Amino acid sequence: MPVGRKLIQKMSSTRTFARIGPHVVPAMDKAVHRMTRGKVLLSARMLPAVVLTARGAKSGQPRVTPLACMPEPDGGWLLVGSNFGRPGHPAWTANLLAHPDVEVNWRGADVPVRAELLTGEARAEAWRAALEFWPPYATYQARVEREIRLFRLTRREGGAAAGGV
Repeated sequence: MPVGRKLIQKMSSTRTFARIGPHVVPAMDKAVHRMTRGKVLLSARMLPAVVLTARGAKSGQPRVTPLACMPEPDGGWLLVGSNFGRPGHPAWTANLLAHPDVEVNWRGADVPVRAELLTGEARAEAWRAALEFWPPYATYQARVEREIRLFRLTRREGGAAAGGV
């Protein structure tokens, strides 16, 4: 593993990062993604990432969220609702529960997907893969009492995603 990746993993496991990261990382990602018209996502330099567009669970309005992801062999993605190891579930997970047909931007291309909350053995298997992929998730889970939500995104054919977004 490259030294830089190990350093990032160690840094991302700290409580300081849990306080600062949620404010800095998504804001930088959104700005750069917008400026480069979807071609660059800063956080994707260390981890694969998508930009999720989903309807708000309560508002129904489009919500755009850059997220680290784990690409899966079938062309889908695994999303981990770690919220940087903070107590509450991230808002985007409630959006997926309420409106599972969403869109991701992956390497500059918009892809309509359907989100499925993983439970039982499917979740356990995905969690093992997520920990192998990014070990700091174990630190995040140890800091919170809630079970971190895992979602599998599978491609779906066409159609307006996220309410026409």
